Amino acid sequence: MDSSLKGIAVVIMGVSGAGKSTIGEMLAKVTNCSFLDADDYHPLSNKEKMHKGIPLSDEDRIPWLETLRDALQESLANGKIVILGCSALKKQYRNILRSADPNYELGRCASEVKFVLLDAKAEVLAARLENRAAEGKHFMPAKLLQSQLDSLQIDESEGIFKVDATLNPQTIVSTIYTWIFSSKVVQDSKNL
Repeated sequence: MDSSLKGIAVVIMGVSGAGKSTIGEMLAKVTNCSFLDADDYHPLSNKEKMHKGIPLSDEDRIPWLETLRDALQESLANGKIVILGCSALKKQYRNILRSADPNYELGRCASEVKFVLLDAKAEVLAARLENRAAEGKHFMPAKLLQSQLDSLQIDESEGIFKVDATLNPQTIVSTIYTWIFSSKVVQDSKNL
């Protein structure tokens, strides 16, 4: 592991069905770092709401995001690289996660917390969610996908790295890995 990259958090973001957990776990393995799945941090009340097909409100999400921020903050403070799989649909949510970086300034996008959007068309995502539901592998039903797509806000000024989520998982991981270890990401982290 390159010592110049210590203290970086990479958030694999996107709506449900984009592949955040699969890609995040694979990426963590090849970078030899920890993977945090945001779904594991949801309180039972959030999981129950989603299971019933009720979209989460900001009041549901903010405490969850603050818990995730605290987990990222611990890894950053210990000089570690950490991968987080999290929807992070709104800029407001991403700013909460960015604030895990002690040098983060509200309103700026510069942070040791970097974001990668797994991007795919709604039909692809819906099919993936239906398959997972049929296999009993996830608590969120496909009918909530549209509410997530409606909530997804991407501001080009944030510098979010976008990857086609329909590519082969190994290709996606390789693309993200190359981006993490590119001089731009390293330089951004050194300039904070």
